[in-house]
Amino acid sequence: MDSSSVSLKKLKFGKLKVVRRSLLQRYEHQPFISCLAGLYSCRWKRYQRRRSEPGRCCCKMWECVFFLLLAGTFCLSLVFLYMWGEAKNDYNNFDWYNYGNLGHWFLWSVFLLILAAVLFAYVTLLLVLAVCLLSEGQQLYLHWSHKIGTFFVLGFSIASIGVFSKLWAIRWKTVRLSFQVTAPYLHIGAIAVMVLLSWPVALHAFRTNKKVVQMIIIGPYLAILVFLFLIPLGMYSPCIREVGTLGPKPALIGHRGAPMLAPENTEMSFQKTIEHGGHGLETDVTVSYDGIPFLMHDSSLRRTTDVQEVFPENATQNAAMFSWDALEKLNAGKWFLKDKPFSCMGSLSRADQNLAMNQSIYKLKDFLRLAGSANKFVIFDLYRPPEKHPYRNTWVNATLHAISLSGINPHLVLWLNNNVRPIVQSVAPGFRHIMGSKAPVDELLRNNIMQLNLVYYEMSSEDIRKYAEANITTNFYVVSEPWLFSLAWCTGAHSVTTNAVHLLKDINRPLFLMTPKEYRIMWLLTDVVSALLISLIFALHWWRERGLTCCSDDGGVGLENGTYNKFRTELNDLPTVVA
Repeated sequence: MDSSSVSLKKLKFGKLKVVRRSLLQRYEHQPFISCLAGLYSCRWKRYQRRRSEPGRCCCKMWECVFFLLLAGTFCLSLVFLYMWGEAKNDYNNFDWYNYGNLGHWFLWSVFLLILAAVLFAYVTLLLVLAVCLLSEGQQLYLHWSHKIGTFFVLGFSIASIGVFSKLWAIRWKTVRLSFQVTAPYLHIGAIAVMVLLSWPVALHAFRTNKKVVQMIIIGPYLAILVFLFLIPLGMYSPCIREVGTLGPKPALIGHRGAPMLAPENTEMSFQKTIEHGGHGLETDVTVSYDGIPFLMHDSSLRRTTDVQEVFPENATQNAAMFSWDALEKLNAGKWFLKDKPFSCMGSLSRADQNLAMNQSIYKLKDFLRLAGSANKFVIFDLYRPPEKHPYRNTWVNATLHAISLSGINPHLVLWLNNNVRPIVQSVAPGFRHIMGSKAPVDELLRNNIMQLNLVYYEMSSEDIRKYAEANITTNFYVVSEPWLFSLAWCTGAHSVTTNAVHLLKDINRPLFLMTPKEYRIMWLLTDVVSALLISLIFALHWWRERGLTCCSDDGGVGLENGTYNKFRTELNDLPTVVA
């Protein structure tokens, strides 16, 4: 081999080293791309990734499949997170249900919310990384650990949605109600996401040379965009109303008192409701074995008393099977400080803690005396004693006797039990009668029903207005979240039963309230601005991909088309080495 051939080899090898050094220097000046690719695919080195060339797919087929799977997982996890987040109003019921099955109190509702939020944040991060890489024209290589994580989030979301749809399907009614408050904000958020997605969509649509592929990319995107632009046409919310048409703020009825501030169904709990301006008190009534009506929600005493310590052999026995002498020995407040039944309880003062520690089971007679002295309405669920109970057939008489002994004004008693209504109307004609289900107006008037007590997801502006025209008021239970209270206010509810009297009393205006004109302006402004931004982004990529000098794409990472062709030309210009 002569000296000329050796020098040519060195020259060619030196050229390779120069190009390699140039590429590494370019890589060092692209920390953003390096971070994106490293987090998404765990490929931190320059030569482990490359930029997709014009006219070619951004990634391999399986990576395309995983990207679609990632997008679907994001949607499902978002659906569950939204559903569970809006179900916060009923977290206490969920924890109570689990306590009945597991025998141990734990805030499973909050744990599930945190878990759903963490998994959603994880899959959202992966999706954002993927979209950013696509926006830079980079090929996708999802790391195997992230693929396993994506499958886990997908399985969790599907299982959670399936279980709750079967066992707690009523929560979907809550979700539908929430749209009447959150839909305008969700609409703006969805439009903002479509604006961000327009960048990678336009980039890859204009980089391909095939019209069919362009239509496959742009067609679904534009269809979704048009749907989002027009969806407000079918949107309804009672909180979008003309000025001066909002009714008075609903009255507040303490659900078992103020259970976020004190042990439920105790004297302290009802005192707290009165202190915070509650208009009425709601409770649950059971009759003891010796005929004394007392306040207790659960069928057993395990959750809200220390019966397992005082009477361990009878801990699971029905509460009505205990005599009043036995019930008086139980503490009804220690559990409250130990279990903390509500996640948003806050800290209690030392005085309130001491008071809660010394609460006992409350007699119906004493409860009514407290309500009467404060001039508060009372409403209660009356539980019939179990079989073999001495007052199994005379429980209503025992309750009516306790009401008469309390001395409360009969007008303050809202009688709910429908089974014995004719007897009660004849014995105690001064009571106000309410019903727990919807019925024709004629039937309600015929039975002297003055109020309806309905579960909150039966909320309807039309029904409330229809009943109000017949002087029948409507109360909804249990409404504890501010957004749900705001919706009840806009719907025209006259009162709500709540766990959070201390929170709702400070709401002086619905959280979401605007006139139809204000909403139309917000809607049209959002659509116009987003349409202009998307058009500009598409126009920018159209210019870039046609090689206009002012917008040429010559600053990427990897073996870009220009660098690659220049390198090949320079190598081809070198003389051929002959051994």
